[in-house]
Amino acid sequence: MAKVKNLGVFSFAKFQAVIFAIIGLVAGIIYSFGGLIIDVLVSIGWVSSTSAGTPGLSFGTMLAFGALIGMPIIFAAAGFVAGIIEASLYNLFAGWFGGIDLDIER
Repeated sequence: MAKVKNLGVFSFAKFQAVIFAIIGLVAGIIYSFGGLIIDVLVSIGWVSSTSAGTPGLSFGTMLAFGALIGMPIIFAAAGFVAGIIEASLYNLFAGWFGGIDLDIER
């Protein structure tokens, strides 16, 4: 049994940023293509624009695809900051509760 008593703050923050960026990419894909589907349905008249709140295919549809770039960047930045906070708090409190037990095979 090995114990994790200390985390590298910036290495953990970088790891967290990558994980959050992947989540942001998935969220951006869902947001962009979901919006495209709604806009197409409004444009062909299958959904009323008053209930969907969209005029149909427009410049806003193109802007929604900016989420494919914007959301991973925003999520990565948030993940980096969260990683710094989490690793710092872990390092602060690990001494009090003894750290995390890991079972590692070699």
